[in-house]
Amino acid sequence: MKISIITVSFNSEETITQTIESVLNQTYDNIEYIIVDGASADKTVQIAESYCEKFAVRGIEYRMVSEPDKGIYDAMNKGIGIASGKVVGMINSDDWYEIDALEKVAAAYERTHFDVIFATVRIHTNKAAFLKKPKIRRYISSRHWNHPTMFVAKSVYNQELYALDNIYDDFDFYLRMRKQNRNIVTIDDVLANFRFGGISNQKTLSSALKRAKIQYVVYRKNGYGRLYYFECLGKELAKIIVS
Repeated sequence: MKISIITVSFNSEETITQTIESVLNQTYDNIEYIIVDGASADKTVQIAESYCEKFAVRGIEYRMVSEPDKGIYDAMNKGIGIASGKVVGMINSDDWYEIDALEKVAAAYERTHFDVIFATVRIHTNKAAFLKKPKIRRYISSRHWNHPTMFVAKSVYNQELYALDNIYDDFDFYLRMRKQNRNIVTIDDVLANFRFGGISNQKTLSSALKRAKIQYVVYRKNGYGRLYYFECLGKELAKIIVS
């Protein structure tokens, strides 16, 4: 089974090497790797292009697109449009996979034929590293879901893409999957590593309040009650503490 991996990048020269090598060194072989770059002005493109021969030696399909886009989720949608694998994963240019991540995903697909799967992620902050485990509960929280470990059947992405509404389009996608009663599976193993930072993790109180309001809109859009605002606010304030 072919697994397509998409990395979205923009001016990522400091971190993208680790991301690329985590795909190159997978124990699983039937991989298609697509980098969608937003016309970086640094050495991101040169670094990515330097790996063409190494991926060819591994027999891994490897391609790169570098052009302006409308943001990270627009770039993800572009990558999905290119992808030809049965299952598609996203690993951003700040993050990286465990060496056997795709092997575990392929095995899980053979067992369950999932629509969506996600797993434990290891989060790295300036202070320490900790695990964030996956959970599927009636009470839905992004604290129980980990986008860097999420893999989706291409047949699902052919029907549903990221909405291009806000910085929580990934969580909106997950809520839509829940609402549609898709076959969602979890793996209680670390599949990916997430480097804490970026626009969704800015430390100021004003930015936390703004993010809480945006995520609350995502909940409401998908039919969840007003009390979820306190879930959003609590999570965003916790980000300031752990960072």
